[in-house]
Amino acid sequence: MLKLSGRGWLIGGAGLLAIILFIAWRAWYGKPVEVWVVEVRALTQSVVLTGRVSTESRVVLGSTIVGRVKSVAVREGADVKAGQLIATLEDAELTATLDQADAAWRNAEARLTSQRSVIAPVAMQQREQAGSNATTSAREFVRQQELFAKGFIGQSRLDESRRVNEVAQSQLAAAEAQAQANATGSELKQVIARVAEARAAREFAASRLAQTRILAPAAGRVLERFVEPGQILQAGARVASMSLAGPTQLWAQVDEKFLSQLTVGQAAIVVADAFPGQTFAATIQGISPTIDVLRGSVEVKFAVTTPPAFLRNDMTLSIEVETARREKTLAIPAELVATGVNPTVMLLEGRVAAKRAVKLGIRSSTYVEVREGLQAGNAVIVDRAIAEGARVHRGEDAVKTIAPGMGNDVTKILVPEK
Repeated sequence: MLKLSGRGWLIGGAGLLAIILFIAWRAWYGKPVEVWVVEVRALTQSVVLTGRVSTESRVVLGSTIVGRVKSVAVREGADVKAGQLIATLEDAELTATLDQADAAWRNAEARLTSQRSVIAPVAMQQREQAGSNATTSAREFVRQQELFAKGFIGQSRLDESRRVNEVAQSQLAAAEAQAQANATGSELKQVIARVAEARAAREFAASRLAQTRILAPAAGRVLERFVEPGQILQAGARVASMSLAGPTQLWAQVDEKFLSQLTVGQAAIVVADAFPGQTFAATIQGISPTIDVLRGSVEVKFAVTTPPAFLRNDMTLSIEVETARREKTLAIPAELVATGVNPTVMLLEGRVAAKRAVKLGIRSSTYVEVREGLQAGNAVIVDRAIAEGARVHRGEDAVKTIAPGMGNDVTKILVPEK
């Protein structure tokens, strides 16, 4: 059995005391921790949306009649003017119908001209002649009555004179009615009605013929053509689609939780997925007043002052909208904040970990603004596993700060297209 001398016990006791003192010192000195020194910096918050290109008006041109396609005058991507021919349907039958209706209309017009220049004047002359005859027969009847009263003629002669007078008066009444009908009455109205009917039939035939020519309603660009020559179309069949000339618009569906960050007039930087190296500017033109309940999103429209030539309808875009900017503010990495109802951070105060409540502001992709609760120079403990009240100290080379040149930090709240 090993026996220690007095000197050995002394050395052993001193070593044990040294260990105890070291452990006590370590407990007093605390665990070394990595900290982040709070400094003032610039911070920019933006929202990155997935959008698409559109024009204010897009139309689908279709056939309003049944017919066979005779020709298609444009190709996809062609720029067209207002009234320019897009496609033609076969029109031989409708052309013949128009010719027939046109002839009927001209005949009705000729009948009306004849009615006014020939038939009506003749009827007026016949009325005047009948009036003259009626006057003569009336006078003769009066004279015959006088002769009968004096006994110079018999009853039969008087009756004959009466009959002649009555016939003359009837003929006068008939002539007056005929003259009235031909001049301003039913005969004229019937002829005028026939003219109107023939004109309407001609206009209907002309409109049917016009429907064989499908024209551009306004200047724009042909997006798609759906027919080829020889194809038989039913009424309502699509022929082509086109975007009407007008301001280029961009639109995006934004998750409603970001709605509070967006306002009309905010600037945006846009890049097309197909042309990643060419950015252009846009501004928020309008925000829909309604929410899509199925997708929980709102439609946002953007105006483009000078759209680049490479833009195409429905092209996919990435739209970055700057929603807030701080030129000088306190900011720390978002990962250092214990989020919840009341956000907190863990500070190094002396040699003790102390929990501090903070009020946050705008966020970036990596940083969050601290509006209240911290000051420049505060040391925030990086390790969120450190408990409040723990003895800690700043470890060597364990200080994190804002590296030179980091300047603005931009949030990219990616909102996928829905």
